[in-house]
Amino acid sequence: MTIERAVQPNHPFTVAGERAALLGEQSGDFEAWLFPVKVLSKVHLTAELKDYPVPIDVTAHAAAIEVAPAMTTVTYSHAAFTVRQRMFAPRGDAQGIAVLFEIQSARPLTLTIAFRPDMQRMWPAPNFGTPSAEWVRQGAGGYYVLHTDNPELSAAVAMPRTQPGVLAPYQERPKTWPVELRLAFDPAADSGSFFPLLITMLTPNAKPGAALAALNERVSRMWQETSDYYAHFFDARLTAETPDAKFDAALRWAELAIDQGKVRFHDETGLIAGYYESGDSARPGFAWFFGRDSLWTSYAVNGYGDFDLTKRILEFLIHRQRADRKIMHEFSQTADLVNWQGTPYFYAAADATPLFVMAIEDYVNASGDLAFLQANWNAVKSAYAFTRAHDSDGDGIYENTEGTGWVESWPPGMPHQEVYLAALDQQSADSMSRLASLAGDAVLAAAARKTADLVQSAIAKEYFEPADQFYAFSRGADGALDRTATIFPAVAWWSGRSRLPDSESMLNRWASREFSTDWGTRDVSGRTPFFDPISYHQGSVWPLYTGWVSLAEYRTGHTLAAYAHLMQNADLTWAQDLGAVTELLSGEFFQPLGRSSSHQIWSSAMVVSPALRGLFGLDWDALHHTLRLAPHLPATWDHARLRQVAVGGARVDLEFNREGHAMRVRAHSSAPVCLAPQSAARDQDCRAGNNELLIPLPAIELELAHALPLAGSETSQVKVVGQDVSDTSAEFDFEGPGGTAFECAVRLNRSGVRVTGAVIAGNHLQLVFPSGGNPQRVSVRFTW
Repeated sequence: MTIERAVQPNHPFTVAGERAALLGEQSGDFEAWLFPVKVLSKVHLTAELKDYPVPIDVTAHAAAIEVAPAMTTVTYSHAAFTVRQRMFAPRGDAQGIAVLFEIQSARPLTLTIAFRPDMQRMWPAPNFGTPSAEWVRQGAGGYYVLHTDNPELSAAVAMPRTQPGVLAPYQERPKTWPVELRLAFDPAADSGSFFPLLITMLTPNAKPGAALAALNERVSRMWQETSDYYAHFFDARLTAETPDAKFDAALRWAELAIDQGKVRFHDETGLIAGYYESGDSARPGFAWFFGRDSLWTSYAVNGYGDFDLTKRILEFLIHRQRADRKIMHEFSQTADLVNWQGTPYFYAAADATPLFVMAIEDYVNASGDLAFLQANWNAVKSAYAFTRAHDSDGDGIYENTEGTGWVESWPPGMPHQEVYLAALDQQSADSMSRLASLAGDAVLAAAARKTADLVQSAIAKEYFEPADQFYAFSRGADGALDRTATIFPAVAWWSGRSRLPDSESMLNRWASREFSTDWGTRDVSGRTPFFDPISYHQGSVWPLYTGWVSLAEYRTGHTLAAYAHLMQNADLTWAQDLGAVTELLSGEFFQPLGRSSSHQIWSSAMVVSPALRGLFGLDWDALHHTLRLAPHLPATWDHARLRQVAVGGARVDLEFNREGHAMRVRAHSSAPVCLAPQSAARDQDCRAGNNELLIPLPAIELELAHALPLAGSETSQVKVVGQDVSDTSAEFDFEGPGGTAFECAVRLNRSGVRVTGAVIAGNHLQLVFPSGGNPQRVSVRFTW
């Protein structure tokens, strides 16, 4: 689990723990946060070699970066020396952070570590001006105390054996000098040592020297605890072993990236939305707690089996449920230092409330934790009641009057209803019908079932446009439709129990260049008059959207487009902030937006959820000790294994093996768990010993190669814009650049197959797109 790369300019890194983070660029420059305070930033290294009369900008020699779960290392390489900057964020309750410098040199040198003292509390808490750095001499060295105008807000910074930089006397003309720590390194005596840059917050009566000494003593233990945490991270979390090692690694990195979003807030643990260096601001990406971000991500967390984290996420939101029972939208890490209730952010979005009910059901389905549902039944029931109380026009659909649905700005005007929010509302009512049954409330269960059916019917009736064969984006208070073509109807398939009728044409358009780039799906059609590829909501690519669409495609049989979209998200693991997936990218060129949070939690979640619930087709029913399956493995995968699939308290290893024209799935479980096809009736009691399935395979299987383009590229890859399979035929529609040839893997699971529109050569399908405009389309038909 190590990613090693040459340093790339302007590419970020994130090293995050529950109480601290180091956010920076691969050049080695970073900022240090001890939540919720940015202590320092603009770290820069210079060196002076003995008998080498020129200062050396060490930071300019950043050559390589190595990212592992427990530690990120930047290596600076000069002909005379190598410096390794090793960074880790301690797990648990550590009250400080240390950056370890390891030096090798052909000559003695002096390494200078310069930084800017910040002492900024995270937005929106008030701050106290530019801090002063006081050098306190102690023995042969000393340390800096970073003072602010608030005596309760200070920190200490030190490195053993260092001396200060410029210390201007009071009599000198006022000027800002860099804050520096200067370390004399002798290769004969010091090689093999680690020199820790120690950073700790101070309580009002703390003795800085003692606090730093204690931190220095703890560094080895902090590292050991952090290393052990990650060494055993996958002992009880899901992993995959497939013929595609890169897919397996992406799945692991996604789980790690999500876990690194866990942040302690007093005695609670919540999930923040994302990380990115703050620069001159006090806003490190989206490093505060979000309702909908946590809830979308919880599906991935349930999938890889960390039920304790999901429970903490839900409890964090329940503790902040408003008096009228609305679920929160966002909560800063400094919310308790301001009148957060008086800001417009706390409950700004409308979607967290229906998502909360959906997420509760998914947690119960996967964990079997009925006790949690019973203990929090009033919170669940009242959240659902909140959605039902906001339907002013009587069509049953929860409206945007209680906050934004998805978009926070929209050129045609903010909607009264959105198809996104309506689809969540329908699934929320559907979930509530079953949760109420589990809670013993038959009346509410029946009412919720009726509401779910009503909303399902209303969406189809009010939003579907027969002329466009597409679902409209929104409805105004007067019932007028905004017919903008978007990907937002894709969320209707999220839970797996809902669907939108007459959606085939819409799904095909999502797979085409109109929506699909080579790095993900845009949220609006490229034909939209106000399409803007670098906007936040009107044309950019979010891995979140790509995940929504991928799972919808898997659930509707559009498996080739689904696989392409899933692997676009997976491949983004190596594209920017190594090991994490960014927040959003341009809808025109392959490049993240400049303000994109590079380590975005729900983006990594959109590797996990489409992989587990789509590609492997897992559907949990822990209350009945059952795992339902509908796998869609790529054509070249003869086998696959999932380890540590959590079904309630049981841990299951699943083996997938092709046997002739079928896929055999075997379960090896720590406790009785039954396998069932997704086509079987739900909520059936487990039959002992039913730990094997033989699933028929389609007659024809294709597989597209996956790879992200070079940075700055436009969309040029082949798209599968139609997939229609029957008992005697299969038809695939391809879209690609005119005048080009294309090849993909093919597997024939039936004899006597005939093909038109392409040629089968060995295990590959070969087709040619006609010359002409770009793109061109080709249909390939198989019959048997």
